[in-house]
Amino acid sequence: MNIIGVDIGGTKCALSVPTADGRVREVARFATTDVSGTLERLYAEIRRLAPAPEVVFGVSCGSPQDSARGLILSPPNLPGWDRIAICDELTKRFGGRAFLMNDANACALAEWQFGAGRGCQSMMFLTMGTGMGAGLILDGRIYAGASGNAGEAGHMRLTADGPTGYGKAGSFEGWCSGGGIAQLARARVAEFAAASGLKQIAPEKLTSRAVGEAAAAGDALALAIWREVGEKLGQALAVFIDVINPERIVIGSIYQRCEKFIAPAMRAVIAREALPDSARDCVIVPAELGDEIGGYAAVAIARYHSAN
Repeated sequence: MNIIGVDIGGTKCALSVPTADGRVREVARFATTDVSGTLERLYAEIRRLAPAPEVVFGVSCGSPQDSARGLILSPPNLPGWDRIAICDELTKRFGGRAFLMNDANACALAEWQFGAGRGCQSMMFLTMGTGMGAGLILDGRIYAGASGNAGEAGHMRLTADGPTGYGKAGSFEGWCSGGGIAQLARARVAEFAAASGLKQIAPEKLTSRAVGEAAAAGDALALAIWREVGEKLGQALAVFIDVINPERIVIGSIYQRCEKFIAPAMRAVIAREALPDSARDCVIVPAELGDEIGGYAAVAIARYHSAN
């Protein structure tokens, strides 16, 4: 086995390998428990794969991390994972090489190599899930930045006030992530005078998924919420289009499911705000890899470093 992808998450870990037909296959999955228990299970599952001496490991994990030194630095979803030298631990046991990357950058690589970003040289990937992270492929290479923090797009403030994300009211993550959309929906339900199915949902159960389901049923309030989200997404993308001039912007999770409700308002704002030539040359598409992206992302890290 020459390439092994290691996806470390707060609830589960998984190992994946590339297949002969250019896809990725998950070969092990297990629950994330305490640090030592999870790592021992990880090493045991790798041993079963009998890695070759020249194996290349790609490790996808949430931030904070020191990817250059292969250190996991207590991500919020992995309490106790403090200064875990995952790359050194892997190469000490199995030889070869190991590379750590934050999950947003790894997902950008995955969509670039296997999904909606195939064939382009400059691409931006937006997670648009529980939070809002980003990964940048610029001129055929992942761009990490001086501190490894490039792509923290969710921290950008769009408005002086608004839903809170990334600890900042009115941030891009606040307006355009699952957690932020839930906040927005609760606020708009309280203000909306007409009837709406969203008013029948308990506030703690008013999620972005519930807003999507209501929009699919033609609910006027839900459709208005998605227009507002689309406008804010367009506002942010217009900045990225002007500054980065990407060929493609690939957007995951919520956008994949709710593109038809979000895209019209998003495109109207981009047409109004972005440089015409840059907007014309940028294609905005939903991500393709869906729930399988974690395995593809980990394998993509190893593939990328094998080729560079």
